[in-house]
Amino acid sequence: MDQKKHWESIYRTKDVHAVSWFQPEARESIDLITRFAPDRTAPIIDVGGGASVLVDDLLSAGYTDLSVLDVSETALEISRQRLGDKAAKVKWIAGDVRDAHLDREYMVWHDRAVFHFLTDAADRKAYVAQVERTVRPGGYVLVATFAEDGPATCSGLPVVRYSAESLHSEFGPAFRIVTSEHEDHHTPAGRAQSFLYCLCRRE
Repeated sequence: MDQKKHWESIYRTKDVHAVSWFQPEARESIDLITRFAPDRTAPIIDVGGGASVLVDDLLSAGYTDLSVLDVSETALEISRQRLGDKAAKVKWIAGDVRDAHLDREYMVWHDRAVFHFLTDAADRKAYVAQVERTVRPGGYVLVATFAEDGPATCSGLPVVRYSAESLHSEFGPAFRIVTSEHEDHHTPAGRAQSFLYCLCRRE
């Protein structure tokens, strides 16, 4: 399937406030990032951040070195328009996480609901290789996926559901689990979705 075409269609045809993954604030993510990476100059990338408000929350918290990567240029434009003049403080990267050219290291790699769409082992391997290339030693990888009791599909696509242990096993011994959290995300339609947040530190 053409991932770019799929997500461009979603963001061009649907109200971003009505999609199931919409959050008015990225509370769980911002809490973990501010707790474990308190340095406001730490370079942070939000993978699949598209129209997410995490970048708004990070700017409000005083973080100054922010990048947002998404396969959908439309999603990125939604965030740029929402932020207005503040958008100039963020580096916007349109590309597929599996092969995007990322030319620097990050202290925090954040991903809410991208990794669980990678149902093919080769795609997960490419994702992890990108993490290994770009997350500095001592840096953090925060990945949120549907938990084991979460939905089996999202946006019409199959997903892989994880426990903290099975998610960590995808990344291997170079990454140490620091903590994991559970979130009951309530969609705009009122349905509950079980999310797992897993924070690992690169050794």
